[in-house]
Amino acid sequence: MFSRPDWLTFERYTATATGMAGLLIALGIYTAASGSGLACAQQWPLCDGGVLPQTIPSFVEWFHRLWAMVTGFVIAGAALWAWRRDVPRSTTTAAVVAAVLTPMQAVFGAITVTLEGAVPGGYSAPVHAAHFVTGVSIFLGLTYATLTVAEGSLGRSLVDRTETALRVAVGGVLAGLVLSRAVPLVQFGPWVQAAFYLVSLATLAALVASVRWLGQAGRSRLRVTTGVAALALAGTMVLGRDLVFYSGAVRIVNLLLVLLAVALVAGTAWSFDAEDGPDVGRSRVATDD
Repeated sequence: MFSRPDWLTFERYTATATGMAGLLIALGIYTAASGSGLACAQQWPLCDGGVLPQTIPSFVEWFHRLWAMVTGFVIAGAALWAWRRDVPRSTTTAAVVAAVLTPMQAVFGAITVTLEGAVPGGYSAPVHAAHFVTGVSIFLGLTYATLTVAEGSLGRSLVDRTETALRVAVGGVLAGLVLSRAVPLVQFGPWVQAAFYLVSLATLAALVASVRWLGQAGRSRLRVTTGVAALALAGTMVLGRDLVFYSGAVRIVNLLLVLLAVALVAGTAWSFDAEDGPDVGRSRVATDD
């Protein structure tokens, strides 16, 4: 009978699943931006008429599919584990939702790479939007599951955890500002796009943690500003995917959303530090929802 090693805890497993989902999204961004998404001769699940790829671009698409398959099984494992384990209901719900969305994500991904082949009209903005939004939703569901199950073992006060999450978010939005399509500091090529979305996903995770812990700390006003910042950041991520024609007006909207996210996150972090001071509330302990 299989014996689970002591180091393989549910908390570590869900954190790993979250990281794998984030890397999958970044890999998918690179695959699409580099033109490799259609390199398998518009075939799915086959590639170049067989199982294995025949060119470097088709290898990128093939590896993306392989990573997606492995990640899908890991996500399903997280949902099953949560279902059988004594964890908060919110943890189980988030993990199960992520697992339910995963097959849908696979279907959307298959449609996007068929172009006018197996599925007419597959390579279209609505399908791309559904593929992207579903992927981010899976990532956020896993993020929330990881947060809710790990809070009791973090060993830090609520204030310390919230400060750390906000500081990570500040660093993330500033890094995203440099990489953003709205700010032409670097060419928004495939590698930069992948980096931007990886940083943005990590920032979203920090904002989700901040929203949860600010609520537990009774900071309703700061919780709202952090939530709005998360929505603004999500907006910049959507606009960067060419889901709408990237006109001059859209670029201005994108820039405003980027600046709004930076201002709100920085302002929230400053306000939280100013309200608490260096030694106030360090002993407060979070409670489950």
